[in-house]
Amino acid sequence: MNLLFFGDIVGRAGRDALLAKLPGLMAETSADFVCVNAENAAGGFGLTKDIAESLFSAGVDCLTLGNHSWDQKTLLQEIDREPRIVRPVNYPPGTPGKGAAVLTARNGGKVLVINVMGRLYMDPLDDPFRGIESELGKHRLGQTVQAAILDIHAEATSEKMAMGHFFDGRISLAVGTHTHVPSADTQILSGGTGYQSDAGMCGDYDSIIGMKKEAAILRMVRKIPGERLSPAEGEGTICGVHVTTDDKTGLATAIRPIRRGPRLIEA
Repeated sequence: MNLLFFGDIVGRAGRDALLAKLPGLMAETSADFVCVNAENAAGGFGLTKDIAESLFSAGVDCLTLGNHSWDQKTLLQEIDREPRIVRPVNYPPGTPGKGAAVLTARNGGKVLVINVMGRLYMDPLDDPFRGIESELGKHRLGQTVQAAILDIHAEATSEKMAMGHFFDGRISLAVGTHTHVPSADTQILSGGTGYQSDAGMCGDYDSIIGMKKEAAILRMVRKIPGERLSPAEGEGTICGVHVTTDDKTGLATAIRPIRRGPRLIEA
């Protein structure tokens, strides 16, 4: 199975870039399943129903979220009606939505998607390891599901690596989101799980992690609140990973980074 995963969409620049480049990449990779982190898709803060529908119409099969899940309050009413949107699994019981989904790929196989939020330097949530373990306990890779994707929305690379190694051999891909900068550690772990500490963002890289530079810099220089941060509006670059899995085991046989756009060295 061929899996595509793209990191955090940041604003219109990220949406436009992904929508423009996704059809070609899907054809190039013979993609069976596309997963995208969309927690910054609506003006840099959250996700709306209309934006979600535009991404689904373009070929995206699943959208994951993170610490900006509820910035667009309307999503609270919509998320229970849309199985293709997954919020972090370690939100407390009673939170709208769900932290995992099993969806059908284009080749007919079943794909488990789990979204989790880290705790180091992030809002304190329930134990992410326990949340992942709970979902993995319901399935068996290569049998009840043909592939499994774990989106680790976290600040610390050490925490992402710990999750990757802890669940190595039980998922097809463990990939980080949230920091918006693609890491260079794309690899297949010893147990067969594809891994990258951060997929990077889909957005304008002539920015501060997707936001206009001036306001972000002034906040740091003056150490006082300034104007509201807003997404940079230049041409976007899309970042992610392409993973090929073994049809029998569901484990990764190949992984490569994706970077397409005007700012970063392409891959």
